[in-house]
Formats: sequence, structure tokens, C-alpha cells
Amino acid sequence: MKQILTILLLFVCLYTNAGEIIVRDGESIHDALRQAREWRRTNDARCQGGITITLQEGRYYMQEPLFLRPEDSGTKESPLVIRGIGEKHTSVICGDPRQKHRQIWPLKEQDDGLPKNRHDDGLPTKGMERMISFNKEKRTITIPTPPDSVLRDFVSKNTAESTSRPPLEMVVHQRWAIAILRVKDIRVLNDSVTEVSFMEPESRLEFEHPWPQPVIGGERGNSSFLLRTTEQRDGIEQLVIVDGANYVRFEGLTFKHTCWNRPLHKGHVTLQGGFPLVDAYKLKENPGLPWDEGLENQAWIERPVSAVTVRNAHHVDFHSVLFENLAATALDFVDNVSDCVVQKCTFGNIGGTAIMGGSFAESPREVHRPYTDLAKRCQRLTIKENFVVDAANEDWGAVGIALGYVRHCTISKNHVFFLSYSGICVGWGWTPLNTGMEHNCIEGNNVSNYARQLYDAGGIYTLSNQPGSVISGNKISAPYPAPYATNYRGFCIYLDARTDGFTIENNKTPVVDGSPINKKPSTAEALRPIRRDEIGDNHPGPNVKIKD
Repeated sequence: MKQILTILLLFVCLYTNAGEIIVRDGESIHDALRQAREWRRTNDARCQGGITITLQEGRYYMQEPLFLRPEDSGTKESPLVIRGIGEKHTSVICGDPRQKHRQIWPLKEQDDGLPKNRHDDGLPTKGMERMISFNKEKRTITIPTPPDSVLRDFVSKNTAESTSRPPLEMVVHQRWAIAILRVKDIRVLNDSVTEVSFMEPESRLEFEHPWPQPVIGGERGNSSFLLRTTEQRDGIEQLVIVDGANYVRFEGLTFKHTCWNRPLHKGHVTLQGGFPLVDAYKLKENPGLPWDEGLENQAWIERPVSAVTVRNAHHVDFHSVLFENLAATALDFVDNVSDCVVQKCTFGNIGGTAIMGGSFAESPREVHRPYTDLAKRCQRLTIKENFVVDAANEDWGAVGIALGYVRHCTISKNHVFFLSYSGICVGWGWTPLNTGMEHNCIEGNNVSNYARQLYDAGGIYTLSNQPGSVISGNKISAPYPAPYATNYRGFCIYLDARTDGFTIENNKTPVVDGSPINKKPSTAEALRPIRRDEIGDNHPGPNVKIKD
């Protein structure tokens, strides 16, 4: 009897571990996934109870993304798990280190308050300068004349002369977004004024689309800029693409090092939230459309590239995963996704948005129309107990967590801090109409040290009508006193453009003598931790309930 029990126990142990595929440093994750796929295809007994691909300690360099197809799907009873070894996240799926920038002007130092050992040079660590003028007709920006030490490598003072120079970019501060413009020509007009022109397509997009554009003569002075060079190389941008594969779980891994190639070839002119424009212009004749009589801007956008992409899938989960040193979006639930969980993950040194989900009405749709079919394509996402630190440090207009057209989604108990713009953003469309967005919950989050570069920002930021939604129990610091913001429009909770349907209660926001600590005596709108009204029709709707 003892021998029989021993044999049975041995059989159980072998059966339990039968569905594990071990990948060692230097071996191919693609081959392991193919092996798992063959087990599924042939209904191999090792599929019962699930298949686990275990990555041993090491760096797994991806020359092409790991592509999970419908044939890689698990089931509720037999999921596919891709995991690392141990608690130190030493199983690393990686691409190429990000492009490096060298700021050539201004040269004065600026302390951004972030750890000095982090790998990032996308922020203006040497300060910014105020521009002089913005000429829409000539498509030029006039700036103070840089010192000769800066000019000699990039321009000849003889404006008829052309000299070879390393590629040069201008990064332009535009209230709630930035533009990265490849410099075409610099013309020194005199000792005080220099005129800069730019390459296409970004020049057309920058000067034709009305919002956002640089501010000249605003509340806090003209928009700012910096000049920099960027290492000119294309690198790996994507590590994993889940397209149609369900019941997949990633755990205990590190995703590290991706590039962002778009600015090298097209510049980067954005609408909001880091979304680049692919076409845009202002309605010059008879502005206004049936759903918005004051609408003047038309825009088509594309989605920023992401290191890890999920689409056409459900039950794709990430647990205790480290995302770091990624150039654009870290993790993106793009379209036709549901019932996915991101839990106890850490996002650090992210160039764009850390976690993104739902449609933002990307091209071929025009972004300002009130769509009713998109919210149901991203539902029941759960984003909880994550750390998001130091995001949006390449594209300062990106955010910590961004959900667009979504419904029945929960963002809870996350720590979100050190951000160039807003912290947690939910909603899209700028519309009071019913779009299907509903029952979204933002609760128990801790948001601090946001709006470090750009304003028109919120620790929690919402758009459009979302019936049955809740903002509750969050702790939100005052906006950071961004040195180059052109207005004081920073709020703990920012109810922007036709926000409606939210109940807002039990949130902790800082006050000093009855006013937020970012109080500016000359601006009434800066006296409130919650932005809730404005002149015109850009205000929350009648069904917002504020119980704080």
C-alpha cells in the first residue's frame, strides 16, 4: 500500500508540472510560445490545469515583439501564464535603450526634484526660455538669439549661407501639451531676435491646428521652449503584442528598454494626452457642427506606440510586473478588450503614459464627434494597487493612467506621482451626450507631485458624460508649482468639458486657511481644489454631485 501511495504521489507531482515550459537565458521565448501553441492545437494532456512558460533569470532581448494570437488562448480552467522567477524581477524582457537627448540651450541648470540616478534626459533639466512670437502665416517661431557658443554648430550668421549641423529639435510648451519640432532653419535677424522654421509634417500641424498652440502674452508669460539634439537611431519600440489571445497572465517579469522613433521622422505635435495629430486644421468658414455649434477645430489622431499592447482580448492580466525605462506608453489596452486586471505592478521612468485603455477616437475617425459605439469596446478593466512613478518624461502631455471611451472600469488604490501633466484621466469626447461611458470608479488612489511641467491639469481629470460614475476616497496633493506654465489652471480634481454623471465624495485635498495651497490671489479659479464651472459651455453638467 505504501508503494502504491508513493507511485500515485509521484504521478500527481509529474502531472502538476507537466504543463511548464522553462526558458533559460539565451533561449527563445518565441520558441516556448510556439511549443505551448502546439500543445493547445493537439489538445495535449499537458494543457490541463494550464500552461506556464517560466523565464529563468536573464535578459531576453526582443528583435521582434512576442505576438500572442487567438491560437495561444487559454481558458478559465487552463490559462496561459508567462512568469519570471523569484521576487526580484530578474527575468527581463527588453528592447533597446531609449534615444538620448542633449539640451544645448538654455544652459542654466534647473533642479527638477527627481532622483539623479534615474535614466532620463527628456525633461528640461537645464531650464527653458520664453519665446517672443508665434507666426501662423510664416510658420515660424521667434526666439531670443542664443549665444554664439550655441549657434556656431547649427547656423551661420550669414542668412544666405547654409552650414552642416547635427539634427536639432525645438520642444515647445503648449499649456496642456508639447510639440517636438525638427528644426529646418535658424535665421539670426539681429543680436536679440532669431527666427526658427521647421520640417514637415509637423510644421503644418503645429501652425494650422488651433488647440493647443503656444501662448503669447498669457497670464504667466509667453510659452517656453528648449533646443536639443537627439541621438538619431531607430530602436525596438514594442516587446509584446496580445492580439486575440484570452486568459493570459503575466507575472513576476520586468519589461525594460524601448525606444520612441516617431519624433525622429515626423516630429510630434499633439492634441492632448500624448496623442499625435496626423491631420488637423481650423474651420475658417461657418465654424460649428450639429453637435457643437462652437466647434472650430478638426483633428485626426493616432495612438502612441506601446511597449506592451493588448487588443481583441479578454482576461489578460498583469500581476507584480515591473515596467521601467520605456519610451512611449508602457501598457495599452487598445480596443475590444474586457475583464482585464493590472494589479501590484510598478511603472517607473516611463516616457509617455504608464497605463492606457479604451478608444480615443483615433483616425480614421475625427476626434471631436460624439461616438456611441466605442465605450462598449473597453469595459471592466481593473487597475489597482499599482505604483506609477516618473511617467510622461518624454512626452510631457502624457499622463499616469489614461482611460478613454470606457465603461464599468475601476481605478483603485494606486499610487501615482512625479508626472509632467495630469495623474489619472477618465473619459474622452468633450460631449454632454450619451456615449455609453458609464459606471467608472476612481477610488482610494493617492496622487501627488503632478503638473510638474504643464497646466490645465488635474490630479484626477475627467471628460464628458459618464452616468453612475464615482470619484471617492482619493488623496490628492495640490498641483506642483510648474515654473513654465502659462496659467494657473491646475486642480486636484479637474471636471473638464461637459463632465457629468459623477458622484464626488470623501476625497482629501490640501487647504490652507480655507484655500488650496496653490492659491494665487489674482486668480479666482485657483482658489478651488475642484474645478467645476467656467464661462461658456465648457463646464460640468447638471448631474455632477459633489458631497465633499
